[in-house]
Amino acid sequence: MIKNKKIPLTPRIAWLSLYFLIGYGSIHAQEIPESFKQKAGRIIRMQPKTYLSLDTELKDEKRDTTLLRYFANQSKKENYLEGASYALDQIGAKYRNISKFKQAADLHQEALVLAEKANNIGLRVRALNMLGVVYRRTDAIKTALKYNQEALELAERVENPSTHIKRSINVSLNCIGNLYQSLEQYDLAIIQFKRTLKLEEELGNKLGLAINYQNIGDCLEYKGDLEGALENYRKSLAYNEEINSDYGRVICKNSLAQIYLKQNMPYAALVLLEPLHEQSKTIGDYFITPLIYINTGWAHTELSNYDKAYKFIMDGLEMSQTHNIPSNILYAYQKLSYLEKTRGNYKAAYDYYKKADDYDKEISSATNFRYMNDVIVGYEADKKNNQISVLAKENEIVRLRLRKNQTTLLVSALIVGLISSILYILYRQYQSKNEKRVLTLEQNMLRSQMNPHFLFNSLNSIKLYIINNEQKNAVHYLNKFSKLIRKILEASSLKEISLAEELETVELYMNIENIRFSNEIDFKIIVDDNLNIDNIKVPSLALQPFLENSLWHGLSPKNGQKMIHLLVKKKNESHVTIEVIDNGVGRDAAQANKANRVLKRKSVGIRITKERLANFSKDYQNSFDVDIVDLFDDEGTSSGTKVVLDIPII
Repeated sequence: MIKNKKIPLTPRIAWLSLYFLIGYGSIHAQEIPESFKQKAGRIIRMQPKTYLSLDTELKDEKRDTTLLRYFANQSKKENYLEGASYALDQIGAKYRNISKFKQAADLHQEALVLAEKANNIGLRVRALNMLGVVYRRTDAIKTALKYNQEALELAERVENPSTHIKRSINVSLNCIGNLYQSLEQYDLAIIQFKRTLKLEEELGNKLGLAINYQNIGDCLEYKGDLEGALENYRKSLAYNEEINSDYGRVICKNSLAQIYLKQNMPYAALVLLEPLHEQSKTIGDYFITPLIYINTGWAHTELSNYDKAYKFIMDGLEMSQTHNIPSNILYAYQKLSYLEKTRGNYKAAYDYYKKADDYDKEISSATNFRYMNDVIVGYEADKKNNQISVLAKENEIVRLRLRKNQTTLLVSALIVGLISSILYILYRQYQSKNEKRVLTLEQNMLRSQMNPHFLFNSLNSIKLYIINNEQKNAVHYLNKFSKLIRKILEASSLKEISLAEELETVELYMNIENIRFSNEIDFKIIVDDNLNIDNIKVPSLALQPFLENSLWHGLSPKNGQKMIHLLVKKKNESHVTIEVIDNGVGRDAAQANKANRVLKRKSVGIRITKERLANFSKDYQNSFDVDIVDLFDDEGTSSGTKVVLDIPII
């Protein structure tokens, strides 16, 4: 008996559909009963959000695709996204179970979009898993793995997961295990299945236990541990008997028959297989039925019933081709090749082998070199002996080429993986360092805005108003003060705000400070008419340090008229210019005054603001600028200071 390196996808794939739904709905046109219309209307008005609540409400109708389609359409009309997503997912499962994979994928994709719009994690996870199963059934390994991994990551992020989420996690793990199995990573697959087994035991889900024992049996069968495979298949069958699953029994018995065939027990295999022909058709899953027919043909091959064997295998092949199942087509060609080789027809055996090889490449399966050699040698012996050495050399070249390619790919993958890991680690370190730096800047910024001097002086001013019984001024001042504090606290949690909000904040700040300066400061904000300041973004609380500097270093020591003007101009299409102009004593005099003070306060607000502007402008090639210009009159006497900020805009 010839043992394939990898038997194409086995009944384990069909098992996955049992995770979601057992049974099939009526697809023929029918009248929608008035009772269901009323029930659908009631559910849509209630709008339950979870999968479990919807599944409970529609448990009697979820096998009927016509009723589900009506419910989906009504839910869409009423913008009940969860209801439409649930119904489309159920319909998709039924199409998948009858091997209408294109329709199934479209329905699950639509269900996913609706679940995302509804921001419903439970329904999103289910739709992703269902898409993974559909693509897995059509041997689209990469696409299936993407959907199942996305479902698993999404579900595992849920805190305090519901029973439905826990079962969805098990489905994802089981699907990923099956994908590892398809890639011949059997030990990795078994790890996934055993992890799922443990979780299913905690949930008491006997269906899940049956499925995963079946999957473990598949992996052990591929590894050549036939006794271990038999033990797990029998455990799976016992659970299916317990839950009375016809679908599960068909799958398990086909797997047991396959083991008997590998153990040269074709009569025992036929005892299991023959009753499954009609049972599998009744179930309506066109994935498992071809496998049963092909295995029946294999059994008759071992019993030398070649005509019967050919008929059964061809029936399985035709079903697989009708429903476009590449793995089953490959399996059928392998068994046809083995049949022809067994009865000595090496030319036909070789032709079937070549067809199998084409499908083998299509689904990325490994080549069975031992089987290929046997067919080639038998075929060439039947023809010309002098061609045997040529074919053997060709086979050796193919073998060496594949081995070389495998080695090259492995080394390349290791190098790429190592470089990717190093780059990722370096990137994460940079990202973490940058995030920490930004957080520190934001904290320092808040401290600089909420400095104790400003708070103390403002509260003292309010206190004086109250002591002097100036209630109106006290209330007015307190309102402005509380509004400013609220704006500072709100803005400190944001990376950027609109220029309009920033100007409103600094105007409040200047109003409060001006009260303490006896309203003798002429403060104005002048904005170009062609600027829409609501659409211009700036770092939050970026202007206040410059105004504070003008107040306490420029205007505070000055006698006479005091002025601060804030001008906003459009410099060009990519920058806006903000100027803070005061008529204070100038920087030289301010430095001298600062040196003579007994209590020196270190000013860090402008330095922090410059760092924040640099961080804000990172996406614009750091294209910001801060310039401080000393102003002089015609006689060369200091007449104030001008701060010019060039800030990038979108």
